[in-house]
Amino acid sequence: MSRFNVRKVAVLGAGVMGAQIAAHLVNVRVPVVLFDLPAKDGPKSGIALKAIENLKKLKPAPLGTPDLATRIQPANYEEHLALLGECDLVIEAIAERMDWKLDLYTKIAPHVASHAIVASNTSGLSIRKLAEALPAEIQPRFCGIHFFNPPRYMQLVELIPTPTTDAGHLDQLESFVTSTLGKGVVRAKDTPNFIANRVGIAGMLATIHEAQQFGLTYDVVDDLTGKKMGRASSGTFRTADVVGLDTMAHVIKTLQDNLADDPFFPSYATPPVLSGLIAQGALGQKAGAGFYKKVGKDILRLDPGKGEYVPAGAKADPLIDRILKKPAAERLKLLRESTNPQAQFLWAILRDSFHYVAVHLADIAQTAREVDFAMRWGFGMKQGPFELWQDAGWQQVAQWVKDDIEAGKALCSAPLPAWVFDGRTGVHTPEGSWSAAEGRYIGRSALPVYARQHFPESVLGSGAVDPLKSGTEVFRNDEVRLWTLDGEVLIASITCKMHLIGTGVIEGLAKAADLAEASYQGLVIWSPDEMFSAGANLESLLPVFMKSGAKGIAPVVKQLQDTMLRLRYAQVPVIAAMRGIALGGGCEIGLACDQRVAHMETYVGLVEVGVGLLPGGGGLTYIARRAAERAPAGADLLPFLKDGFQAAAMATVGTSALESRQLGYLQDGDTIVAHKDELLFVAIHQAKAAWAAGYRPPAKGLFPVAGRNAIATIKAQLVGMRDGAFITGHDFHIASLIAEVVCGGDVDAGTLVSEEYLMTLERQRFCSLLEHPKTQERVMGLLQTGKPVRN
Repeated sequence: MSRFNVRKVAVLGAGVMGAQIAAHLVNVRVPVVLFDLPAKDGPKSGIALKAIENLKKLKPAPLGTPDLATRIQPANYEEHLALLGECDLVIEAIAERMDWKLDLYTKIAPHVASHAIVASNTSGLSIRKLAEALPAEIQPRFCGIHFFNPPRYMQLVELIPTPTTDAGHLDQLESFVTSTLGKGVVRAKDTPNFIANRVGIAGMLATIHEAQQFGLTYDVVDDLTGKKMGRASSGTFRTADVVGLDTMAHVIKTLQDNLADDPFFPSYATPPVLSGLIAQGALGQKAGAGFYKKVGKDILRLDPGKGEYVPAGAKADPLIDRILKKPAAERLKLLRESTNPQAQFLWAILRDSFHYVAVHLADIAQTAREVDFAMRWGFGMKQGPFELWQDAGWQQVAQWVKDDIEAGKALCSAPLPAWVFDGRTGVHTPEGSWSAAEGRYIGRSALPVYARQHFPESVLGSGAVDPLKSGTEVFRNDEVRLWTLDGEVLIASITCKMHLIGTGVIEGLAKAADLAEASYQGLVIWSPDEMFSAGANLESLLPVFMKSGAKGIAPVVKQLQDTMLRLRYAQVPVIAAMRGIALGGGCEIGLACDQRVAHMETYVGLVEVGVGLLPGGGGLTYIARRAAERAPAGADLLPFLKDGFQAAAMATVGTSALESRQLGYLQDGDTIVAHKDELLFVAIHQAKAAWAAGYRPPAKGLFPVAGRNAIATIKAQLVGMRDGAFITGHDFHIASLIAEVVCGGDVDAGTLVSEEYLMTLERQRFCSLLEHPKTQERVMGLLQTGKPVRN
């Protein structure tokens, strides 16, 4: 099959979804033309222009950096349809009106390139009916593509073929969406609301019904159905407010209009409270009111009985908290048998979920795997409904659900399908996942793009290997595992909680450098979860500090600094494969490496100021050295230090890999990867490529620093910030010490220094801050409450 080269994409419709899909495309360096109707006043492409400008203001930010908005080309249907001929992919994302979409298809069809794939970002309209409006020659290249909002952050994309969609084109699109856009693709059947919204909205309706049955308030329900259940922290009603109550009502109406024969059809009725809020214009977060309303700093919830907003904040019963921490089998048993209304409510919504997905599996998805991935990636669940059912004991849970159906407690009387009771222990096996439609287990996709994922996300019961138990182990201590997949590149995985850096991590990374130099082509620092490293393990240092004070900590800091230099000057390429958060010492590990391969959603920064400290593992030395490298010979270094100093002094964190690059924590030559599960593959290949090219470490040498005059200039600016109450007195003190380090201390401008010299300054000032009472307040406050202290 020929490669699907996507040189440019057209997005039709500059509304909320269309504009944000365009934003995500330029985040991953795909050129975009954003179309909308011609404006009645001003520039003809004014609607698209306004949408592009608005992308810079939205929170959470759809753009990796605001300047990327300039890479989206505005267009309108009156003047620019010829541009469609330059596009390899056309994504239609206009309003959910069948007549509008069909009219647009008629308009664009003559201009679409003969090879281009056309896809509709509909959340539930019939893909087959949309395809019928297109010429016969385009129909094999047409399918549904359903992004979840917001497209940059939500992993799920559903692809929906029609009977005429060419399988090869669908494979090409899945590969592009997976690797280039970094998404988790689920293929769905062409049924109303597809998989995630079908199951998710049915579940939200069931939750609203059961909450009313058990007399629970919205805030209690959200506390129960959020993180405590392994779901999105926003729970149910806050999620509805964020999505938009009008949007939710639209999806519900799709169920009502198309599923009259569904045994669950009565449960699709629009809840009166939802209709009432919509009638009042209380559409959720975007309207300032919905199930919740913010008044000043106070969060209020709707009391449907009173028809008014009352203070929110009620939490789950502590008994339920304890139950929800139990293993799945015990947890469900306790919930079902408890007389506590909150426990009964939770069992009821879980039962309703199991009942629903079992009855509908054959109709909506090829296998149970697609359902579980859709709910994980689209609704933020840690486990999909089939996974939880299997985890809790398939046959026992099935019997409980059957008993409730027969007792009239369920949402409908439809029996569970016969396959549920065929003696199975679940729907996910190493062989594959259960297909109710085909009556067999089906394995995961074998598309070549998935070979780039050494350890793809997997479902419970699939027999997937644990990354930290795979490969060949070379060394292990309590905090680091050193291992290899191929005998050519060594992998260092930090294994302790939050990957906090303690002596075990320091020793493990030093050992990794030794072993890599002796026997391997490179070293990759990678861990298989949503965290590179949250920084230093301050708690582990407390006993040493209590016994010996800062003098006892200094050798540990020196050991960390030496290890950073060991990584920097290793005789093999050292690659930091960064994902999730890389803060403080985690950022410094990345900076010490020869290259960084970062997932798009990597948040990097030197944040030690938040605990009253300054970076002590070489981060400030890096800022000083990079300023010297970037400045022309003999130039004033202060302008080149400014951004790095501010980022460290203000604890600025890059909120994307792209922003982290702007802050200097990633370099122009570093690689940014869109899919989290491709990170290790790319990092290993980068290490091998550098080795094959005759890798040599950077040459050690002296470099100039800005000196005492630059320190005085920075401190003068800090005085203004302190006196204007923009920073506290202790912030001023820490920032002054940071200035002293990055400028090289009390020396003349242009004085040549070494990295070791600057690290000594770091270490001395780091230890002096440890003795400061206000720093001790910040450290203890963070350890006790998890929140930063301002003093």
